[in-house]
Formats: sequence, structure tokens, C-alpha cells
Amino acid sequence: MSEPLDRAVGEPFDAVDVIRTKRDHRDLSDSQIDWVVDAYTRGVVAEEQMSALAMAILLNGMTHRETARWTAAMIASGERLDFSTLRARHGGVRPTADKHSTGGVGDKITLPLAPLVAVFGVAVPQLSGRGLGHTGGTLDKLESIPGWRASLSNDEMMAQLDAVGAVVCAAGAGLAPADKKLYALRDVTGTVESIPLIASSIMSKKIAEGTGSLVLDVKLGSGAFMKDEAQARELAETMVALGRDAGVNTVALLTNMSTPLGLAVGNAIEVEESVEVLAGGGPDDVVELTVRLAEEMLACAGVHDADPGQALRDGRAMDVWRRMIASQGGDPSAALPRARESEVVYAAADGVLVELDALKVGVAAWRLGAGRARKEDPVQAAAGVRLHAKPGAFVRAGEPLMTLLTDTPERFGRAKEALEGAALIAPAGSRPAQKLVIGRVA
Repeated sequence: MSEPLDRAVGEPFDAVDVIRTKRDHRDLSDSQIDWVVDAYTRGVVAEEQMSALAMAILLNGMTHRETARWTAAMIASGERLDFSTLRARHGGVRPTADKHSTGGVGDKITLPLAPLVAVFGVAVPQLSGRGLGHTGGTLDKLESIPGWRASLSNDEMMAQLDAVGAVVCAAGAGLAPADKKLYALRDVTGTVESIPLIASSIMSKKIAEGTGSLVLDVKLGSGAFMKDEAQARELAETMVALGRDAGVNTVALLTNMSTPLGLAVGNAIEVEESVEVLAGGGPDDVVELTVRLAEEMLACAGVHDADPGQALRDGRAMDVWRRMIASQGGDPSAALPRARESEVVYAAADGVLVELDALKVGVAAWRLGAGRARKEDPVQAAAGVRLHAKPGAFVRAGEPLMTLLTDTPERFGRAKEALEGAALIAPAGSRPAQKLVIGRVA
């Protein structure tokens, strides 16, 4: 056997020794974790070495202590935001609350949720991301609004939180830079599925963001990262524990992502649907989840006498939405982009639509141009899938099931291939639709 490589000059550990520790089913020490995360961020630990360590973690797991320390090390790689200077309406520190979704199809909940919670005096610093693959990105959706910008300085973000109460923007480069680097590596090395690495990735950013309370929307089902309830619950429990350990009041909901949320999957069309919700309408499932998450966020922030549903119906949330969009350069009254081309998919038989596979619909929207395969790829603002029926509805043969939207009609073929078998139609009374909120972890 060859001798271990010499450690870099001045470094307390050697990367190969750290890899071997986890490879051999042993626990990493706090000092090993602190060093390897910092050294990887500095470029001392090579990409191939961190790839090997990530694979060892995927295969052999981490204890809670290891995961908590790994999360803390990623937080320590950058800055931490502080919202203690935000003042409440009647004095004192203004409470802050945030929401994070693990990703899904048609998941536009952040758009109506952030202004809704802000109605009740809770500041919402929502640092969001872009879509990759079949899951949509909040920033991609909002960028379909003319003039809206995702990148804000910390000072701009604080000023908007103070004046408006809600901000949805991109995370700054200084927030958990170790995670940004490791996230990209996991994506290309088959190590995305590790629950300790997923949990620490999400929670390092959310804890560094500085919010006082956090509600996690952990999706499960065909269109989610976690396909079954046991996996989803394990991830939720891990993240809730990490948040609580860091002093962030954290709870999680387990929600169904077997079927797309709402009737719109894309970018501009999801903004349009979100505005319908803010106007007191919109699909029942989007309204239900928005209100339920708002209730959880407000409770975590210490607000217990609020009625989020009423704030949607009476226009208060819409008022905050308009100010929030305008504060970031957007025109909330401007017309949204419209696709140049469309094609309808029809029901093949009479009966009840008992399944509409979220993954297949998400992949179709992606292939139409609404998503990206690589982070640097552009997206089409107007592309997507507009649904005309959801599970539980009775449909007739030849009726529209969905409309495909794109600016590039050559994409229709592959999108329709993705939709093969997406809709299951059965005789009336065959199967009821699954409930939206499946469980809660606190």
C-alpha cells in the first residue's frame, strides 16, 4: 500500500486521512470537519478529494453531531446577516420568519406567502434560488415581471424589509460560500441524495440568513426529491433539529408533490396564478398551502391572532405584493410575457382523472423551455404547462387536459414524450385525491 500523501504545508490535517475516516465508518471529529470545509473553500482540498468524501458520507451517513458541526462549518465560511435592527410598529425588535421548500412542480407558494405574512408585522427575508431540472425556481418566476431584479445588496435588503416587510431576492456571494461550492460538486458526482448533505446545505444558508423562525415545506411524491414519506420525514426531522440547535424556531410540514401545485407550471404563468391568489381567488390547493404555511410562520414568530385567509380576500396581501415588486424595480401592473406557440393535449377517455404525475409534467415544462439543465442555461419566461383538470375531476374524451406553451415549437415533440402516461383516467369513484398536507414535524 502506498504511503499517505504529505499534508499541505501548515495544514493540521491531510485530506486523505479525513476521507479514510469516513470511508471506514468512523465519525469525523469536530476539528476534522472544521478543517475540511474551510480547506475546501480555500482550495487546499481538491475537488476530487471532496468528491470522495461526499461519496463516503452518502454511503456511510453522519451522526447528528457530525451533521450539526458540518452545518456550522459551512455557516462559518461566510457572513451572517443580522435583523436585530428592524423595528416593530409599536417598538421593540421586529420578528422575522422565512419559509423553505425542498422543491416541486408548480410550487409558486413563496410569491403570495411572503407579502401575506408581512401584512401581520412579521418581516420576511426570503432568499431564493433558480430552477434546475424539473423543479422551478422562484427567481426565474419573478424575473418574468418587467424590470424586477433579483440581486440586492444587504443594505437594500434591510431597507426594503424595514419599509415593505418582505423581500424575495438572491442570496449574496458572502452567504455560506462553502455550500455554493459543494452544492455544485454534489450535483455532478452522484451525491445529491445524502440526507446529511441536503440538510446541512439548506440549513447553513437559512441559519446564516439570520431569520428568527423558519418553516420548512418538505415535499414528497413523484415530483419531489424525496419520493416516500419515511425519507421526507427523516430529512424534516434532521433539518428541524439543526435549526433548533442553532436557536432558530423551526418546524416542518410534509406536503404532497405527487400532483403539480395549482394549474400553472412555468414562470410567467405561475406569477399570474400567484396574483390570482393575492386577489382572493386562485386554485384551492395553492390557497390552502399558502394559508397553512402563513399560519405556521406567524405562530413561530409569536403572532397567534392572525387570519391569513382574510388578508388574501380583503386585498392587504396584494398591497404588500405591489410594494415588494416595485421596490425591486418591477412593474406589478405590467403585462407578463405570453408564449408565441401553444399545443393542446386532450383526454383519451371518459372518466375521473385519478393521477397527474408531477414529475412528468415538470419534465415537460422543462423541455418546453421553462427550466434549465445547467445553471448557466437561459429560461423562457412564457414557457410552461397550463393544466385544465386536476385529480378528482371528471373528464370526457377529447376535452383539453393541458396546454403546452413555448416560444420554440420544435420543443413540443419531446415535451409530449415526457407526458406519456402522466394522466391516469379511471371509472368514476375509483380513487380519491390524496390530501395536500401529510404531516408536521416540530
